[in-house]
Amino acid sequence: QVQLVESGGGSVQAGGSLRLSCAASGNIISIADMGWYRQVLDKQRELVATMTSGGTTKYADSVMGRFTISRDNAKNTVSLQMNSLKPEDTDDYYCQADVTYSFGRGSRRRVYWGQGTQVTVSS
Repeated sequence: QVQLVESGGGSVQAGGSLRLSCAASGNIISIADMGWYRQVLDKQRELVATMTSGGTTKYADSVMGRFTISRDNAKNTVSLQMNSLKPEDTDDYYCQADVTYSFGRGSRRRVYWGQGTQVTVSS
C-alpha cells in the first residue's frame, strides 16, 4: 500500500557533498517520524537523522553539524543534505517512514523502508 522511493547517493571524494531524497506514496493518511538510517555489510542499521512531523530532529553524533535533514509533510518527502563527507560515511543509506495509511474502512500503521541507496566516499 505504501512505497518509499529513494534517489541521490553515488560516489564522491572526501570533503564533498551529496543529497539524498525519499518520496513516500500510497494510501497515506499521515507520517510520524521520517528519516535515514545506514548499514554496511552485516552490521545493524544505525540512525543517521530523523525528523518528526512537527519538525523535531535527531542526528547521530557522527554526522552532527555536517548533515541536515529536511522534510515536506505535504509532499511526503524527506531529504538529507550531506556535507563534508568522510570515508567512514561510506554505507548503504535507507529511508524510513512511520506511516499511517488507509486500509479498508479504517487505517493501519507500519514502518516502511526504502530499497537503499549507496554512498561511497573516497579519501
